[in-house]
Order: sequence, then structure tokens, then C-alpha cells
Amino acid sequence: MSEKLTDIFGMDVFNDAVMMERLPRKTYLALKKTIENGEDLDPGIAEVVANAMKDWAIERGATHYTHWFQPMTQVTAEKHDSFLSPTPDGRYIMEFSGKELIKGEPDASSFPSGGLRATFEARGYTAWDCTSPAFLREDALGVTLCIPTAFCSYTGEALDMKTPLLRSMEALNTQALRILRLFGNTEVKSVKPTVGPEQEYFLVDKDKYLKRDDLIYSGRTLFGAMPPKGQEMEDHYFGCIKERVASFMKELNIELWKLGVTAKTQHNETAPAQHELATIYSTANIATDHNQLVMECMKRVANRHNMVCLLHEKPFAGVNGSGKHNNWSMITDTGVNLLKQGKTPHKNIQFLLFLSAIIKAVDKYADILRVSAANPGNDLRLGEDEAPPAIISVFIGSQLEDVLNQIAENGEATCFKEREKINVGVHSIPELYKDGADRNRTSPFAFTGDKFEFRMVGSSMSVGMANTVINTIVADVLCDMADELEKAGDFDSAVRELIRRTISEHRRILYNGNGYSQEWVEEAARRGLPNIKSMVEAIPALVTEKAINLFERHKVFSKSELIARRDVLYDSYSKAINIEAKTMISMASSQYIPAVIKYVKLLADSISAVRNADADIDTNVQEELLKEASDLLAEARAALKDLSMLVNEAEKITCFKEKAEFFYYKVRPVMSRLREPIDALERIVDRQLWPVPGYGELLYEL
Repeated sequence: MSEKLTDIFGMDVFNDAVMMERLPRKTYLALKKTIENGEDLDPGIAEVVANAMKDWAIERGATHYTHWFQPMTQVTAEKHDSFLSPTPDGRYIMEFSGKELIKGEPDASSFPSGGLRATFEARGYTAWDCTSPAFLREDALGVTLCIPTAFCSYTGEALDMKTPLLRSMEALNTQALRILRLFGNTEVKSVKPTVGPEQEYFLVDKDKYLKRDDLIYSGRTLFGAMPPKGQEMEDHYFGCIKERVASFMKELNIELWKLGVTAKTQHNETAPAQHELATIYSTANIATDHNQLVMECMKRVANRHNMVCLLHEKPFAGVNGSGKHNNWSMITDTGVNLLKQGKTPHKNIQFLLFLSAIIKAVDKYADILRVSAANPGNDLRLGEDEAPPAIISVFIGSQLEDVLNQIAENGEATCFKEREKINVGVHSIPELYKDGADRNRTSPFAFTGDKFEFRMVGSSMSVGMANTVINTIVADVLCDMADELEKAGDFDSAVRELIRRTISEHRRILYNGNGYSQEWVEEAARRGLPNIKSMVEAIPALVTEKAINLFERHKVFSKSELIARRDVLYDSYSKAINIEAKTMISMASSQYIPAVIKYVKLLADSISAVRNADADIDTNVQEELLKEASDLLAEARAALKDLSMLVNEAEKITCFKEKAEFFYYKVRPVMSRLREPIDALERIVDRQLWPVPGYGELLYEL
């Protein structure tokens, strides 16, 4: 496979090499200008591109094409059409027009719209995104040509994750170029954000999965007692990969490489049955598309191996959940990373300006950044000593922090701490040098060398919204900086003073310590940093005057689009918790309680049988178990009745916000009340009577 890797990589992608080979030179160059420089797309070239794309796809066995888009559901959507077209003489030909390439028409009222589309207003449009290459996907349907597209309503509002992301990339490009021009750089034509997501996931046996309604309907276990061993031995992390999992990973890699996805790193993660896959950096738009492909491929390939890939943020209570680290940077079209600090960062004024801009952006818009990583599953991770805390801070490491402190206090940095040599005490091992900074796994927004790692995104989420927010808030600060510096008489003095002032005013967001500690919670409160603990509490940040001004200023979201997204988030939260609550009611009523009743009856029959056989035999053990089980059964029944009542009550609430708050503050606590006695019963009831596979079977029997 290693010899063939370069041959198979990107073989199913209508990439630059294929376009260069199949398109007329004039068409190819025109399309490249749009892709690389953001110039307007010439509609006249669409017909030529469509014909070449069709021929290429059909040669590879494609029978259908689809506009592949990303509605506000965190997953992708598609509608398939065949290439077949009738002719006047009754025959059929394979046809694909420029019009069909550029525009599609899915039903906009059937996707989340937050009120932008009424039920009777069905028309919506998908529009070709030529900056993300088309690709072929082969599955049980055959070979399908997939065309990445944006999705908007009949009235032009964005109904997807891609459109705002593309807008934010344009905003960042505009403002970053203004800054570079001030530094005398006229060579760079574009600046693009680059992203490298790290995807965590769980694998479980499919046969066991199908016996758990909670996994099927909600993606996580709503009940479950911990097995004797969890992750406390720390032997799974980076451990030897099991044969069955390795077989899955091998096939997954091949599928992703064919699709041009740069799958790079794979390993066992911290929790048993948990793993991670990381990709190499690409532009934010393509990285977002590729991460969706990664998640789709993981599910599809796992199924072929009689496994199920769980992407929920917290599939199992008591062990680490799954996140998605979003590594973000900015790259010029000349190949320069604007966050590369160099060997003397204290003298690198351009780097320090961009660094201070990002620090200010995170501090000023921490609440908006927080909501970009909000979903129901992430509420179970953030702040739980396994993921970043809900308090957003920036980690830059001791070396850079020293530089920034010098600037804030003295106006400039005169020195930089040199890297230290590591002495491991073995002569045969090569000399090692420490990086400029340690890594801080408790930091939500950490500078880890030439990039920032936003660690809060949930594993099931699209990275589209997070990158839209990061791009926009950084663009906003760069815009203000450019406005100020463009008016300055002495640029050199002005830029140094601007860096000093920015760092001084926003140092409160910098924190290199333990984000899990109670001391940090108290210190963050003293600094005035927001501590937004839940999705429901985070959502209002989307529609504050600050947020509306931010996104409208850079034409990323309109006010109506923000309101729509707020309502979609409230609604999605309510629906997710409602499904979980109803699943718990169903499982408790039809599986757990009947199983416990059987167990109680067996105990009671045992006590009666022993007493009838010999009155002198001690039945204390059976009686204690009978009482314990009966008491727990009564607790479960009481919680079940309360939960059923609350779910019925929730159905009457029509306001999105009120309903979400009702589920968060009223329903979730009762769900926990129901889980506690059921989990306790699992520890004492005969395993042969327990109706579903337990944690031990799911996590270890693969």
C-alpha cells in the first residue's frame, strides 16, 4: 500500500490535476482565478466545466450526481439525479449542463431555518462552491458525483454552514491584506485561514449496539453502571491497536485518501474503545468539508466491519468523552504562515500584531466563541476535567507570555528566553530541545506553535460555525487596527504602541495554568471572564447588539440569519433532550423495571422456599437484597412518573427559548434522578436478567 499511496491519493477528486488535463486552458485559468484569488465566477465557463466533470465521472462509473450541502443539522444532505436525459427520438443520452452544475433546488422548508422559511415556502437553492473540489463516492447506490454547494433560501438568507464560512473567509482576507500592505507587502494577493481538525470517536460492536435503544436513538448511553475497570490504568491511550480496529482504520484511510482527505495520524485515545484521527491542514472551507467526509466515512466503514462509530460527545458516563480540536492559522498565497513566530518573536512586529489581534478578538468576543462550540452533548464534557473548561482563556506559553509582559510594561521586548536542552541521561539518545511552549490540555484556545488550537468543539459538530466565528472576530479586530494604522504618521511607532496597548488591555484572557482548578474559576471571576456552563445559557450571545454589529459589519450574518440560528439552536436542544427523555421512559418502562420485578420475585420466592424448607435457615442476605432492590425500584418508578409528566408538559410550550430552558432546568435533573437507581440496580441484579449489554461489554468486548 505504501508504494501505491501516491497513486490512489485524490483519485476520486476532480482536483487541479484533473482540471488542468480536461479543461481548455482559458477555462482552467479563469476557474483558478476564482478559486485562488476569490474573483467573481464567470458563468460562461460553467458549461465547459460541467461537461468535463460529467465525462470524468461517467468514465469512473458514475450514474448520478448530487449537490452535497451542509444544512443547519451538523450533518450533510444530498438529492441524487441521474445523468440520463431523453432525446426527441425517444432515446436517452448522458447529459449534465452548466445550469445543473451551478444551481440545484432542494426543499428549503424541510430543513432547520429558524423561521426564515415557512412550511408552505418550499423553494431553496444550492449553489456550486468551486473552491471545494467535486468528488466521487462509491457505496451501495453505485458511484455518485458529489458537488459541494452552498444552501440558501428563496429570499437569499444562508440556511447552511458553508455560506457564512465562505463570507467570513472573505472578511478575514480583506482585513489581513490591509495589515500586510501597511507592512509594505504588495506581493501577497490573498490570505486564507487554514484548519486541521482532530476527530475523536468511539467504536462498539454493532450487535451489542442494536440491543441498546439509547445508543440507537440518542447516540449515547442514558443508563449504565461503570465496569470494574475504566480508564484509570491509562493503558489504552496510544496503546497497541486491536486487530478489528486496525482493519477498520486501514480501510478508512484508503477511502479518505481516495477522496483527497489528508488522513495523517491515528491512535487509541484515553477512554477504552475511543480513538482519534487527525488530518493535515487545508483551507478552512475544504477542511470543513473534509471533516464531514471523515465522519461520514467512519460510520460507513465501521458498519462494514459490523461495528458502529459513535460521534456523540459523551457516549459513556464515567469515561472521557470525545471532542474535536480545531487547529487554526492564516496562510498567504505565497506560502507564509502569519502565525509563525520565528527564532526571535520579540523582534517580529508583524507576528506580534497578528498575535495581539487574536488575543483581543478572543477576549472581546469570548461569549460568541463559546456558543460556536455549543451542543447538547458538549454540555456533558466542557468543564468536567476531561475537556477545556467553559471559561474561555488563551494559552501562549511562558516564553511568549514573557515577551508580551515586557511589551505591556516597558513598551517593547528586549529579550527572548532561549530554548532549553533536555537531558534524558542516556548518551545514545539524540539531543532534544524544548519547544517554545509546553502544551496545556486544559486551555480552550491554545497557541501550540504556528497555530491556535480551539479545543472546545464537540466531536459530532461541524467545524464550520467555530471557524466562521474565529475568522470574523479576528477580521473585526484587524479592521480596527488597520483603520488606526492607516491614519498614523509614523507607522513604526504607531504599530508598536498599538501592540502594547492591545496586550495591556486584554492580558486578562491569558492563562497558562490549570484550567480544571477551582482557583482558576475564582480567578477568572475576578478578571471578569464569562463562565457560560451550558448550551442554553450560551445561545443568547448570538443575538446581542455586539454580535449583530460584528457579523453585519463584515457581511457574514444578517440580523435575521442570527435570530434564525438562535432559534434553530434552542429547537435542536429541546428536540435532543426530548428524544433522550422519551427513550429513558421507554427503556425504564419496558426493559429495566420488568427485569427488576423478575429479580425481586426470584428473591421473594427464594425467601419463601427457604422458610418453608427449614425455619432455622438465615435469609437475611436475600431479605436485604430484596429491600434494596425494592427501594431502588420505587425510586425509579417515582422518577419515571415525574419525567413522563414533564415531557407531556413540555409539549405544550411553543416558545423556542422557554422550551429549551424547561428541558435544561426541569427535565434534565429528573433524567438524572431516573438514571441513578437504574444504574444502582444494574450492579446487583443477576446479569442474565439484565435486558441490555452493559458498559463492560460495550467498551471491552470488541
